[in-house]
Amino acid sequence: MSSHPSRGPWIIAALVVLLLILHQDNWFWESDTLVFGFMPIGLFWHACISIGASLTWALATVIAWPLDDDDTVGVAGDSKAAANDEGA
Repeated sequence: MSSHPSRGPWIIAALVVLLLILHQDNWFWESDTLVFGFMPIGLFWHACISIGASLTWALATVIAWPLDDDDTVGVAGDSKAAANDEGA
């Protein structure tokens, strides 16, 4: 195991702060620009922020999810249950 602390939580925190800052879209309020010919640029901006938020959440899940703990508990719980069934 590495003696250095993981940078994952700091990366996630930085991405969340970046999304919070980018969410303030004051510069698109007055614009009549259409993206792809039909979507107002403000709506497109919020769609991109939503995609960025979902990717950040997915990354946070990958970094924070304890895969080893789930496997160990499931195996230990199953073997204890099997031992109790055999003794009954």
